[in-house]
Amino acid sequence: MSLTIENMQEYLNEKYKRTKPEEMKNTQRYFLKLIEEVGELAEVIRKDKRMVDNNIKGTIEEELSDVLYYVLMIANTYNIDLEDCFRKKEELNRIRYGHTLKIDDI
Repeated sequence: MSLTIENMQEYLNEKYKRTKPEEMKNTQRYFLKLIEEVGELAEVIRKDKRMVDNNIKGTIEEELSDVLYYVLMIANTYNIDLEDCFRKKEELNRIRYGHTLKIDDI
């Protein structure tokens, strides 16, 4: 099954409803965790630690996934549809920078 940003946001919403409903709107916590994960990502990028043989622990791949997780959680606390925002922002950038490729062209 292919994942979309929408699927990931829905999954995390449901997961937190079932397991940690009191945490669903804890934007400050998610933001602080995001900063922490960006720091960890910087470290593994500096060390060029990549995933080998599906071992994701301590790798760029793991930390990118963690960063994405907390970006999704922050969006969920504000009920933001990230797919829609990404489309709108890419269109602004396309016009601003004169790109011809539109997101729906691929």
